[in-house]
Amino acid sequence: MKVLTDNFSVFAEGFLGTVELTVYSSLLALVLGFVMASFRVAPVRSLRAFGTAWVTVLRNTPLTLLFFAVLLGLPRFGLVLPFMVFAVLALGCYTSAFVCEALRSGINTVPTGQGEAARSLGMTFRQTLSHVVLPQAFRSVIPPVGSILIALAKNSAIAGAFSVTELLGTYRTLSELGYNVVWTFFWIAVGYLVVTGAISALFNLLERRWGIAR
Repeated sequence: MKVLTDNFSVFAEGFLGTVELTVYSSLLALVLGFVMASFRVAPVRSLRAFGTAWVTVLRNTPLTLLFFAVLLGLPRFGLVLPFMVFAVLALGCYTSAFVCEALRSGINTVPTGQGEAARSLGMTFRQTLSHVVLPQAFRSVIPPVGSILIALAKNSAIAGAFSVTELLGTYRTLSELGYNVVWTFFWIAVGYLVVTGAISALFNLLERRWGIAR
């Protein structure tokens, strides 16, 4: 307990950094995931090809390598941003590929006849997707999207190796001060449990309210 009480400000700064990184990256992942899922089911071949390439490349690229590419590669092209922004871009883009596939699987559960009926009524692709398909798909993808965002929160630990303030990175500071490593990691684990538990509780609430009854 002494490790926590003596260094509460250090843990608090790392915890808030993890929360901030998780929230911003989740928002980016959800937005990009929705856009890419729309591309993947679009009637335009070029959009489908772009969405497929996005998912294929990001899902098959190690996250650590993507962090290196973004945090060390983009500045070489004149794009200089705070490390936190780079970390959000890397983590959000990476996770968006998994969100995209979860959303696409939900879209595929909606009967084809409903989309055809909407188009026969004169609705455009965008109207059919937003008013007919996605509201039904949303109900079936709540659990998998929740699991993806929980994984995102845990993946945020990689950002600590790139000078981004987050929870796991606190162990280096406390190790240099001579504190017990076991208890340091114990409180770090508790912090991650709080973050992932909050995400899980949120999606359990969404599932109870809007999910498909099993």
